[in-house]
Amino acid sequence: MSNDDHLAILRRGAATWNAWRAERKEMPDLSRADLRGLDLSGFDLSQADLRDADLRGTNLSQADLSGTHLERANLFKAVLDGAELEGAFLCGAQFLNCAQLTVAQNWQSAFRDDALACGGAIRERKLRISRSAAANGENQQPT
Repeated sequence: MSNDDHLAILRRGAATWNAWRAERKEMPDLSRADLRGLDLSGFDLSQADLRDADLRGTNLSQADLSGTHLERANLFKAVLDGAELEGAFLCGAQFLNCAQLTVAQNWQSAFRDDALACGGAIRERKLRISRSAAANGENQQPT
């Protein structure tokens, strides 16, 4: 579930959000957030958790989405023109297509499904698991 404080700061606009991000190296939790139709152009969303978020019709142009978790996010008609996608996690993203993806920067380095190859190589996702996590059945972390 998304962090209400993070959502409140996000809704104050790009200048406030980006200043907050510069001050704190906290990874924002916007998972499952309803961000439908918002203008998030130019926002620093790097390393944010946007899993299962509703981003339908959201303007993400020129946003920094590097390392952002967008697994299972709904990106129907989202605008990604010039967005930075280096190392973003797009596996299972809903309603994302090659026309949306290829106008973003560094889209080839994003972790994505075969359906989003879009003429580029698919980056291999290696899983790293510690011995203690394996023993406890905890989640694996991609590297």
